[in-house]
Amino acid sequence: MRVVVFMSVTLDGVIQAPARPDEDIRGGFEHGGWAVPYADEVMGKAAGEGMARPGSLLLGRRTYEDFFTVWPNRTDNPYTEVLNKRTKYVASRTLQEPLPWKNSTLLKGDAAEAVARLKKQPGGDVMVLGSGELVQSLMRSNLIDEYILLIHPLVLGSGRRLFSDGGPPATLRLVDNKTTTTGVVIATYQPVGEGKQ
Repeated sequence: MRVVVFMSVTLDGVIQAPARPDEDIRGGFEHGGWAVPYADEVMGKAAGEGMARPGSLLLGRRTYEDFFTVWPNRTDNPYTEVLNKRTKYVASRTLQEPLPWKNSTLLKGDAAEAVARLKKQPGGDVMVLGSGELVQSLMRSNLIDEYILLIHPLVLGSGRRLFSDGGPPATLRLVDNKTTTTGVVIATYQPVGEGKQ
């Protein structure tokens, strides 16, 4: 399996709370919902293509709990059925099984070690949605095979970032890109050189 990160990000690297004002207010973050005005058909198609890939999802605890409060019972979108049916691996040291959302499996022990074991299994991609802290842990262990970044033409100046200070260096190769009607660049990168999985 390959690990693919699908993430909305601002030009200054912020990934915190793209969808709603109350999504993640840690650190006094006041810019929640910043990605919403940029949604268009091109972005919707990219999200749909990502969801159509065979495979599973990988979520950190915060993202899993947030998604569970929003998605399982919505009927106004094409994603709920896919999210409900898809196998969801959850990295958490505090959650206990059984997890409330159907087709959810709690990863036991260290998240990076558990994901390394998942990668050895056959099957489609393991797509990471949100889950910034988990993504940073996977970066440190060189476990990410691809980044699909929705780069928004926006600078927030504060907030949790995808590539934080003190994180591991990485060289990435651009393998695909497209631009939405609202100026979002959807860039697909793969790691190259040292640390490539």
